[in-house]
Amino acid sequence: MRTELEATHSRPPMIRRAFAGVVLIIAAALALKLVIGFVIAIFWTVVVVAVVIALLWALKTIFW
Repeated sequence: MRTELEATHSRPPMIRRAFAGVVLIIAAALALKLVIGFVIAIFWTVVVVAVVIALLWALKTIFW
């Protein structure tokens, strides 16, 4: 048997749902920023390694 008190909590209040949506958007934005930062860090590491390899190759070509 259902009483009227049990049927009152069918949906969360609108303000609470809106706040949950804002928290979800902020969390997704932070996660995206973290992933983009990680990708950029890897990219610059690869660029530095490529520059060092190119520099060593150029020095070897010029002086050997």
